[in-house]
Amino acid sequence: MKENYKNKKIHQKSDDEIARSAGKHSNDTQRYNDIIVGRNCVKEALNSGRAIESLLVARGSKGGATGVLVAMAKDKGIPVKEVDSKKLDYMCGGAVHQGVAAMASVKEYATLDDIFADAQQKGEQPFIIVLDEIEDPHNLGAIIRTAECTGAHGIIIPKRRSAGLGYTVGKSSAGAVEYVNVVRVTNIPNVIDELKERGVWVFGADMEGSGPAKTDLKGAVALVIGNEGKGIGRLVRSKCDGILSLPMKGKINSLNASVAAGVLMYDVLRQREG
Repeated sequence: MKENYKNKKIHQKSDDEIARSAGKHSNDTQRYNDIIVGRNCVKEALNSGRAIESLLVARGSKGGATGVLVAMAKDKGIPVKEVDSKKLDYMCGGAVHQGVAAMASVKEYATLDDIFADAQQKGEQPFIIVLDEIEDPHNLGAIIRTAECTGAHGIIIPKRRSAGLGYTVGKSSAGAVEYVNVVRVTNIPNVIDELKERGVWVFGADMEGSGPAKTDLKGAVALVIGNEGKGIGRLVRSKCDGILSLPMKGKINSLNASVAAGVLMYDVLRQREG
């Protein structure tokens, strides 16, 4: 959700920005828990079908055996990122990486059908959270945690320009990631069209919308939360059936994306429980 409900915008620092300003990372050990190091290990992970967030390749190392891994990753729709070799050394904790590493997911991704099946099994109207390029893994983890607490049946994220189910997300979710269907898709506007075809009303969170208390959210509903800085994209907004805004009464004119998402999710729960 756009963190600028009126005219003021607050830019959050990423983990790496905070670390650079401090001269070190505060969670060094945690950063190695979701990384697969070296050509052979990465190849086996790709062959096994394990959920991989991204393939990291040292800049200038795309030829030979590494080039084969890059091609494998692209065939599977896995983002390939070129990084500085020193950064890769750091991320791998000093292990011999041979110019390549893979960021693994802490959990396998679900499908859209899994979300609808979960709602049907519980005898409930589908309640879905769509995240349009949430980049901060702590925000994603917090949203997953609140989604589990409010009874959401699933979360949808894009494959690119979004945090994935890495270690930091799993930790930030306090274990909730194990109980929430998280679906990763290529195109958010297309999945919104599919949701609408399946009878789901889609509401985007942005400025100049209606108050959630004045909107009927008791039926099959999806909430769209936008990027921390840019909010929801223009095309995504145009696909929504309505726009929801939170009232701002204090001197601070914005909310963190995960906080805003939590407020809206609890409004859905409040309406459903009557």
